Amino acid sequence: MDNSDLTKQPETKFEKKLVQDAYNVNVAFYVHLKEYNNSVRDELEKRLEEVFFYSRGVEWKFDSFGIEKAGKRSKNIVGFFIFRTANITELKKLFKEYFEDYDNAIKITCSVAEYKKTDETFFELDV
Repeated sequence: MDNSDLTKQPETKFEKKLVQDAYNVNVAFYVHLKEYNNSVRDELEKRLEEVFFYSRGVEWKFDSFGIEKAGKRSKNIVGFFIFRTANITELKKLFKEYFEDYDNAIKITCSVAEYKKTDETFFELDV
């Protein structure tokens, strides 16, 4: 494939579904954990489901969830949750509410990244 295959505008119906938002805000919550054992993933997923269930009125899309063990990027064990939303304040309140009594958490740190689409092209690969 060469650059001549790239198009600036979506041409097919499927390509039109692929168009990404002009602006995107990612909110990442990092739950720093005291310890990691077999039940930690289940506990975090349960609390995350509670946040989802009670998040009426907060417009968001779930992006990813995982656990990083100590040594990857930090000295802490970290459970991370990444959302796409513009309603940071409400999502922050929900996270605080559903994680403030979690005994395995040392602290919760957050990052907010705002992205603006600068370019988007489309192409197909023949398989």
